[in-house]
Amino acid sequence: MQANINFLEMIGDGKIPEVLVGTWLVMGILLVFGFFAGRALKRAGENVVPQEKIGAGSLAEVFVEWMDGFTNDVVQLHEYRKLVPFFGSLFVFILAANFLGLIPGMEPPTADSDLTFALGTISFFYFLFWGFRKNGFGYLASFLGPLPLLAPLMLPIEIADNVFRPFSLGLRLFANMFADHQVLSIFTGLTKLIVPLLFYALGTIVCIIQAIIFVVLSMAYVRLAASHEH
Repeated sequence: MQANINFLEMIGDGKIPEVLVGTWLVMGILLVFGFFAGRALKRAGENVVPQEKIGAGSLAEVFVEWMDGFTNDVVQLHEYRKLVPFFGSLFVFILAANFLGLIPGMEPPTADSDLTFALGTISFFYFLFWGFRKNGFGYLASFLGPLPLLAPLMLPIEIADNVFRPFSLGLRLFANMFADHQVLSIFTGLTKLIVPLLFYALGTIVCIIQAIIFVVLSMAYVRLAASHEH
């Protein structure tokens, strides 16, 4: 049986980590897409008539509209639109990184724990930022629990719960994408045509679901931090 070619390993030549090469590739693709989408939107100007052709501009409009409503439904904060750029960028990056693994010979960067834990850490500091932004230093009171008598017990529990969140986010994404890519590689190598197509369809669903789960959990943490619903 012929061994699968790993193009990221060939590009890195053993000197640059594959996850770094894959991350740069995803970033480059998104930057190019953003450039063409921005140009298309500028050409459209204030035209309220939907574009007839499907292109980068129309895809960007659909995505932004969907992400705006999705963020509002999950976060339910008055300032939810300030969160849309962050969560939109997070979702697009994770989704593109997941999809990279569906290309034969490519590894999804999200199948590396270094990247997923980094994304979890970014999400961690983001919901802390919104906790302090909305509540000031009063946000720290949420770590003490609802009753003063329970403060000595609740403080270590709340600290552990908050510190574990970035690890749980990163571990969940890493484990699912790593397992999905391994299963896809094995079965596409053992079979010919029909079965690989089925696993590619399943892999596509997994890629989308994992990106949504990561973003939804991150949104939920921001909502908890901003509203003190502990």
